[in-house]
Amino acid sequence: MPEHTTDATPVLDVVGVGFGPSNLALAIAVHEHNQRSAAPVNALFLERQQRFGWHRGMLIEDATMQVSFLKDLVTMRNPTSEFSFLSYLHGAGRLVEFINQKSLFPLRIEFHDYLEWAAGRLADSVRYDREVIAVEPVTEAGTVRALDVIARHGTTVTTYRTRNVVLGLGLEPRLPDGARLSTRVWHNRDLLTHVERLGGDPRRVAVVGAGQSAAEVTKFLHDRFPRAEVYGVFSRYGYSPADDTPLANRVFDPEAIDHFHGAPEQVKEMILGYHANTNYSVVDTDLIEELSRRLYQERLRGPRRLRLLNVSRVLRAEENAETVRVTVESLATQQRTVLDCDLLVYATGYRPADPLRLLGDLAALCRHDDQGRPMVARDYRLDTDDELRAGLYLQGSTEHSHGISSSLLSTTAVRVGQILRSITAERAAPLASPLASAGWSTP
Repeated sequence: MPEHTTDATPVLDVVGVGFGPSNLALAIAVHEHNQRSAAPVNALFLERQQRFGWHRGMLIEDATMQVSFLKDLVTMRNPTSEFSFLSYLHGAGRLVEFINQKSLFPLRIEFHDYLEWAAGRLADSVRYDREVIAVEPVTEAGTVRALDVIARHGTTVTTYRTRNVVLGLGLEPRLPDGARLSTRVWHNRDLLTHVERLGGDPRRVAVVGAGQSAAEVTKFLHDRFPRAEVYGVFSRYGYSPADDTPLANRVFDPEAIDHFHGAPEQVKEMILGYHANTNYSVVDTDLIEELSRRLYQERLRGPRRLRLLNVSRVLRAEENAETVRVTVESLATQQRTVLDCDLLVYATGYRPADPLRLLGDLAALCRHDDQGRPMVARDYRLDTDDELRAGLYLQGSTEHSHGISSSLLSTTAVRVGQILRSITAERAAPLASPLASAGWSTP
């Protein structure tokens, strides 16, 4: 039986569920608020991982960020912040060298190191190895004025009472129907972890997907295993370039979220359709050209290890004792190609985690639109029935309400400032702590 305990902290102003970049940025905003405010915000963040990590499985050595370093955790909200990417570089003694690179886009491994640096400076604000399993109402006179966040740590289950919860649940891998992961069938999320555990070099691998991650995985495997055949399988004719031109990128501007949130539903759908190629199933032009160069050189000189099966789909993948037999069907001719692969990697993207899955009965108090999606106010607070007065905020899962930048770094710094302003404006009267309500004293 698990041991149940109650956090000794008095009622918190905020509990953040998850400690990825979004809630890390919120923790920084809270820290900076508390440095200058006479009314500090008491916040705690709970993270199921044992340490900070963001897409560790895709920290490929030469992969770069797709957003400018200026869209870090703080700069667009507070350009003078000591938590900026430039402050990190200065502290690491690499600022001059980075400037000399003449690039807005750092390596992904360097940006991840920046995130770890920022998280390490706020270690007191987070509890790692805490899996949140439920959020429950605390009711007074028929009104939900606080929330109990229930988290599991080993065999111990702890309750944290708070006035507001900010859900930063991140993304979950998306797989084709019927796909099953195994030691030979991976999602690219776990690429580097699984590669390091391989007992030997594969002879043939297949990568499914047409986006940036799929192209990066294809190039990585082609580099990593110089004797392996690498097949890319996707339904497009070729990799499509990302539209990162200055005017198209205005869809990520903070004021674009104002326009999107207030727009009619048909206009929202139009905007998402027009600008999907800024983010979804698209690849950096440099990477497309590199893969194309390799294809041509191998055709010229051999051996032909890199092959692209375009306008195609994986019809089935059958795993046996030795290989994964992948049947690929041409969408144009219906011709089938059978590949006996040592590895099959699905680079098929992500979907937002269900933001309401932790809420139990509280979910019934959340309002939904006519498509069954949660309604979200401009300040990222869930729209709820009047009896729910405690705050529930979303970081992610808001593309339908706030636009294409919902799960991206582009507006994170601005978004957390808006959430924090909403929380401080709505701060309620003091509440009884869970210890007091259990008849215990609070230290």
